Amino acid sequence: MFFNTANLFNLEVDLIFYDTTTASFQIDAEDHSEADPNATLRKFGRCKEGGWAPQVVVALAVTRDGIPVRSWVLPGNTADVTTVEKVRADLRGWNLGRAMFVADAGMNSEDNRVELAKACGKYLLACRMASISEINLKVLSKRGRYTKFKDNLYAKEIIVGDGERRRRYILCYNPKQAQRQRSHRQLIIELLEAELATHKDHSATAQWAIELLASRRFKKYLRTTKGGLIRIDRAAVGKAAKYDGKWVIETNDDTISLEDAACGYKSLMVIERCFRSLKRTQIKMVPMYHWASRRIVSHVKICVLALLIERIAKMTCGMSWHHIQRNLETLQITEFFDLKYRVLMRNEVTTEARNILKSLKIKVPKQLIHAEKTA
Repeated sequence: MFFNTANLFNLEVDLIFYDTTTASFQIDAEDHSEADPNATLRKFGRCKEGGWAPQVVVALAVTRDGIPVRSWVLPGNTADVTTVEKVRADLRGWNLGRAMFVADAGMNSEDNRVELAKACGKYLLACRMASISEINLKVLSKRGRYTKFKDNLYAKEIIVGDGERRRRYILCYNPKQAQRQRSHRQLIIELLEAELATHKDHSATAQWAIELLASRRFKKYLRTTKGGLIRIDRAAVGKAAKYDGKWVIETNDDTISLEDAACGYKSLMVIERCFRSLKRTQIKMVPMYHWASRRIVSHVKICVLALLIERIAKMTCGMSWHHIQRNLETLQITEFFDLKYRVLMRNEVTTEARNILKSLKIKVPKQLIHAEKTA
């Protein structure tokens, strides 16, 4: 299927990205092979959305454009780093120029990097900018010009350390995202200023102050003084501005270009959108009501096939799936019948639906679908 897809759509498969998600089940106990050898996948694990429940791990290998080329369904207690060795072995026969593990900051730890280097070889990991002193002191403060690759993507390379301790960081900057974050933060500060102005008592023990300090939206920009008063934390506001539109990537691959590294992590965002579509918004892989392992695997494979069709349609038409779906839903069949005849006819095709079908190289359905004599 992979090679047929690659040939059909002329996919760029030199660089393969890999990521995992979880699909949980609303059951009380995990599977035990001793009780039923046909049910072995549903195991307790930490869900990506949070919580602890019986689940399966779904892994995807995708191109940089988010086209799924292979999927895996693994037991729910499988750690991300232990999946990489199996994935790497399965991809080895594809004669790819390069396979790389791309993951977000939750995967980036010293132990995980060692395991990834052993199993997968090369990785591209996001970093927590605010919590790592090395990034704050040596990466974000590093002087030097950005290289512009697109209107909304700038990047520069920073090397920290020497020899075996050498680490390669890619600092990326998106001016449009920076402007959005500045505007959003300014709006929050204006709301806080307005809220503080409406209260004479600024004690941190007041009910309104407690609610603000507990709010995920506002608490990071607030502080409590020694006198027990609530104030806007201007230092926190200034510190947050330092990260506007920026993200940092760490990689152990010295051969990957600056552009590929910067675009590679943006491709991870495409994978995350794929998972979101797969699980919740469009295809809705979960909730899943199967218990037999083969049925769970089949269910996931069918959903991934649907994701492949969705991604190809979006790329071919140059529009969102929601827009494609909304226009194609205008195609309807009407049933006409009387005592003697029954006829199925297509309605008039809108210009938008006709253009979509033309882009996808699908023939417009004939107007007379079916006619039969009933008496």
